[in-house]
This record gives sequence, C-alpha cells and structure tokens, in this order.
Amino acid sequence: MGYVIFMAVVAAIGGILFGYDTAVISGTTEMVRNQFALNDLSEGWYVGCALIGSIAGVLAAGSLSDYIGRKKTMLIAATLFCVCAIGCAVCGSFDSLIAFRIIGGVGIGIVSIVSPMYISEVSPARIRGTLVSLYQLAVTVGFLLAYMANWAIDANIDPTVAGDTLWQKIMHTEAWRGMLGSGTIPSVIFFVIIFFIPESPKWLIVKGCTAKATAVLTKIHGSSAEVENEIAATKASLGEDNGKWSDLLKPGILVAVIAGSAIAILGQFMGVNAVLYYGPKIFTEAGFENPMFSTVLVGIVNCLTTVIAVFIIDRVGRKQLIYWGVSGMIICLVAIGIYFAWGSSLGLGNGFMLTFFLAYVFCTAISICAVVFVLLSEMYPNSVRGRAMSIAGFALWIGTYLIGQLTPVLLGWSQAGTFFLFAVMCVPYMLIMWKVIPETTGKTLEEIEQYWSK
Repeated sequence: MGYVIFMAVVAAIGGILFGYDTAVISGTTEMVRNQFALNDLSEGWYVGCALIGSIAGVLAAGSLSDYIGRKKTMLIAATLFCVCAIGCAVCGSFDSLIAFRIIGGVGIGIVSIVSPMYISEVSPARIRGTLVSLYQLAVTVGFLLAYMANWAIDANIDPTVAGDTLWQKIMHTEAWRGMLGSGTIPSVIFFVIIFFIPESPKWLIVKGCTAKATAVLTKIHGSSAEVENEIAATKASLGEDNGKWSDLLKPGILVAVIAGSAIAILGQFMGVNAVLYYGPKIFTEAGFENPMFSTVLVGIVNCLTTVIAVFIIDRVGRKQLIYWGVSGMIICLVAIGIYFAWGSSLGLGNGFMLTFFLAYVFCTAISICAVVFVLLSEMYPNSVRGRAMSIAGFALWIGTYLIGQLTPVLLGWSQAGTFFLFAVMCVPYMLIMWKVIPETTGKTLEEIEQYWSK
C-alpha cells in the first residue's frame, strides 16, 4: 500500500506545479503592467496567454500519453514548466515573456490530464477515489506555495538597489522575475522524482508489455490472483471500449456531454479564477495595506478546505456539496459587490471585505472545485468517457482563458458589477445541477450510464 501511495503522491506533484504556475501570476500583474506600460487588454493577455498553451496541452496530452506513455509525458510537462520558469526570470522583452508563459501553459494542460490519469491507473479500486483526490489537494498546495513565495519576494523589493545585474533585478528591482522564476524549484523536484516511479501498468498492457505490467501490479497488489484478475479486467475493458466520436451524438449521451461542458465552463464565470489570478489587484483596489498577505490567507483557506472536501465528498454527496457551497458563494459575492458599491457610505471596513472573500473561497473549494473533476469522470459511459472528458476539459480551459482575459476589463468597468455578475452566473450552474445532473455518489458506473440512456 505504501508503494501505491508513493506513486500517487509523485504524480500529484504535477498538481502542485499546476497550482503554482496558475497562482504565481497573481503577484506579478501590477509590476508587469507598470514595467511594460500595459493596458487592460494587454494585462489580460499576459494572464491569459498561458491558458492558450494549456488548451494546446490538453488537446495533445491524450494522444501523447497514449503514444509514449504516462511517465514520459509527465517528464515532458516538468521540462516545459522548468523552461517557462527560467525563461520568465531572464527574458528581455514582453514578447519573450509571453512566449515562455505559453510554454508553461502547455505543461499545465498536459499535467492536468496525465497526472490524475496516472493515479487512477495505478490505484486499487477500493482507494482510487481518495488517491485521485490527492491531485486536487496538490493543486491547492501549489496555490498556497505560490502565494507564500510572492509574499516573501515582494517583501524583499528594494527600489534603491541599482539593479544593474540580473540577480539584482530578480531579487530586488523587478521582483516579478523572481516570482515567476521560483517555479524552477518544484519543476526540478518533479522531474527528478518521476524517475522513481514505474510506467502505468494499464498503458503497458495496451502496448503488449504484459510482463512489465505484471511486475508493477505485483508490487501494487502482492497477490498473483489479484494481478491476474486486474490484467484480465483491463484487457476486457479495452476490448469493450469501441465507442466512436459519433456516439456522442446519441440522445442521452449528447445531453450528458452538453451538461458536463456547461458546468465546466460556467464554473469559470463564477469568480474562482478571477480570485486566483487577480487577488492582489482586487485587495489593492479595496484599500488593503498588505494585499500579498491577504492572498496568502486565501491560499491557506483554499488548501485546508480542500482537505475537508476530500474526506466528506463521498459521505455528503456531490450535489449536496454543490447546493450548499454555491448558495454560500452567491451570498459572499453579493456582499463583496455591496462593499465595492456602497461600502464607504455604509461604513464597511476591510474586515468586512476580507471575511466574505475568505468565506467565498471556502464555499468554492468545498463545492465546485472539489466536485467538478470527480463528477465529470463519473457521469459518462465507459465507451465514450475519454472523448467526452476531452470535450468538457476543452470547455473548461476555454472558460478559464476568457475569464483571465476579461477580468481586468470587467474590474475597470465596475468592481461591484464584476462581483454581481459572478453571483448571477451561479444561478444557471445550480439549475443544471438540479434538473440535469444525476447524483453519482454511491452508484456504479453502469447505473449512471442507465440514467443517461433513459
């Protein structure tokens, strides 16, 4: 069992890179905007360009991992992260900064598919849910580490330093270089530690390497009978996986694909990534003296809440978490909107804003962030699950790109209006979950498939 946990933890480190690269951008936006004289659209492009790379990475990840294996694909992702971090630290122009951010985005897209895929393929069925959820927990750890790195580097800014050398720029006068470059450390750790885990046994079976797969499965299960059953079940499953792209157009499956894509893209327009990407900017505009520290608090709440979600998701149920969590999100978003619109006249201080901001993060982390990937992985029939998941993942990243691009424009238009808009977008999400999506907790995949076929 310890060997399985070790493999899952190693693959989950990819989630840390995902979260780190996603969140580290939040501390750099104002500095990059000022240094390169960016407008709202250019600032949105600086944040959103990595998401273009992520979309490309998602589209490539499936075919790439099927061709060269899960392990080698994770090594490629770690390499891309490292190139991005180093390149951003030493780049000489805004265009080159964008290019390196896109490279890192490709790594994000790849690891977002391959890491949880690897964990699911090496995990015994009885603990698969818990181990796969480690990936989402790792993402929140990456967020927190990025916020803490930004806070530490920001405290080291010293405009009196001459800034003639690259090191002085990275550590003192152009701190955004140090923030983006700090991702080199977890990238190198991920790259090195991947060599200590085996290839996915399922991929080995697909490629006809049954002997190698047997060796890996023996370490996982111990019992030769369990190993033989696992290999037989995998081969049988592969034999039945004869779904076609055209199968997605079947009435019940089409509804599932549309509903899954809808909740994937709507989840991005409920303010989650706007908070992650532009937290310091929002706190600065709200009048906070130390916006970086406030962002660290966001990371702590996000991480701790995800730990809670891991333990209760199978007890409370997916839909119940959504109902309670999204209801809380609406209340918090409306309260934040009121703060920006009428806070001064109502005498509302920064404590009011921070309380509801952290409460919003709590509600988000325990509901839509914890549930979405688990739900999408359960709700599709076996024969088309991979294809349907790729469509939902594509929709999710499109939504993430749009919100990253548009948030500066929305905040420039109206801070209060932005949060009221996020609250409104929660309503169709709740309606789809209520009317269309089934409760999958405690049901077999076959039972869920029968729901859609009816």
